[in-house]
Amino acid sequence: MADDPKVHELRRRKAEARLGGGPERIEAQRKRGKGTARERLDILLDPGSFVETDLFVVHRTTDFDMEKKKIPGDGVVTGYGTIDGRLVFVFSQDFSVFGGSLGEMFANKIVKIMDMAMKVGAPIIGLNDSGGARIQEGVRSLGGYAEIFYRNVVASGVIPQISVILGPCAGGAVYSPAITDFVIMAKGTSYMFITGPEVIKAVTGEEVSFEELGGATAHAEKSGVAHFAAENEREALRLVRRILSYIPSNNTDDPPHLELRDDSERKDADLATIVPPESDKPYDMRDVITRVMDRGSFLEVHEAWARNIVVGFARLDGHPVGLVGNQPAFLAGTLDINSSIKGARFVRFCDAFNLPLVTFVDVPGFLPGKEQEHGGIIRSGAKLLYAFAEATVPKLTVITRKAYGGAYDVMSSKHIRGDVNVAWPSAELAVMGPEGAVNIVFKKDIEAASNPKKREADLVREYKGKFANPYIAAELGYLDDVIEPPETRPTLIKALNALRTKRDSRPARKHGNLPL
Repeated sequence: MADDPKVHELRRRKAEARLGGGPERIEAQRKRGKGTARERLDILLDPGSFVETDLFVVHRTTDFDMEKKKIPGDGVVTGYGTIDGRLVFVFSQDFSVFGGSLGEMFANKIVKIMDMAMKVGAPIIGLNDSGGARIQEGVRSLGGYAEIFYRNVVASGVIPQISVILGPCAGGAVYSPAITDFVIMAKGTSYMFITGPEVIKAVTGEEVSFEELGGATAHAEKSGVAHFAAENEREALRLVRRILSYIPSNNTDDPPHLELRDDSERKDADLATIVPPESDKPYDMRDVITRVMDRGSFLEVHEAWARNIVVGFARLDGHPVGLVGNQPAFLAGTLDINSSIKGARFVRFCDAFNLPLVTFVDVPGFLPGKEQEHGGIIRSGAKLLYAFAEATVPKLTVITRKAYGGAYDVMSSKHIRGDVNVAWPSAELAVMGPEGAVNIVFKKDIEAASNPKKREADLVREYKGKFANPYIAAELGYLDDVIEPPETRPTLIKALNALRTKRDSRPARKHGNLPL
């Protein structure tokens, strides 16, 4: 069989196809500090697991002499393989072939594996490195994008979708990653934007670099488009593997459980002193999270954007959970437009993929100001409220300090169906802070006093003693318990075990109307 000329021809064709745009273009790719489409898949997938599909596909265009420029694979490598033994479907855009531009057959290859991923219930991972729509194919390339967009929407909440940006991603091409669950960018070599620097300069006169406009740091810190900004391609691809270790392959599976050697009864004594005695003094909520969760298991999402709220994945007794926590170390942990959107998006992902939610609360309220009001803080805050109320996964809430006003309600309170809600002794549950409350309730009393400042201080002290504590809420059943901080980990693990078979339902409907 080895001497069969037909087998030799097959092998020759496959070898030619695997060269993509050829040695010169591959070398140009490497000089930019970028790997090839196949090298990236080697890093992403378990060794030897990749099965390629549609290796011989070529475009069907004859305009602009394109019939003379046919390269097998047509600029994208597609197929399936495994990550930690679990099936995933992948596509990797090949910049060495027509600049990775998308045409009809290129899109058909991606659509084909997306359909298969949905049929079998496996994640889809896209490695993006493309010059955009293939101009020579005109509206057919636009149709190809729309076919992908449609499947992104249909697959949303059914299978995990992860986009890795490893080169250019511009114009209409950005909308596919924007619909997916997580966007990872590589610093220095990737960028995303609707309109490039040249057009911006021509239209507005503004000069801006590719990196400043749409680089990994810009999207991780300013726009929130990127969930992660990796230092390089290899780190970006390794991040995909880590994300998948927390989430199920589809919306009917349970998240993967790992046997971790961390005592479920562990009580961290440092938690007793982590919240400062002064109610206005900051601390880092991540210090609470890392002490409560399984050691080394916390993966923060959107770390650089909307830093007044912390979201991410971790494990409790080996079981993955989604974490949401106010961050007193930034903007005092207030909820603003961006943090509300960030939290809502993450909560909805966790609910879609059966990840229990653990919420750590220290929130003085919503950020005041004309800019916030005119920017739509009411609408954005409602997104977070909607997401928590809509979620039917197990919901565990720990109030570490402040829980004031409407923000108390929003942060997975008992009233929007938190399942287990506990507080530390340092918790303060009230309509507002003591100073604000006293100046409203006792305004005339203070003004009439011979020493208004002393009278105000006395009333604030009295108010704190009566209301700035968790016990009235506990008396009303709004809290299930008040616990000592070191007891938080075992308390949450026991609650999570009790809620593992939770079933909840909502009235039949096509879908709700999220306040977008």
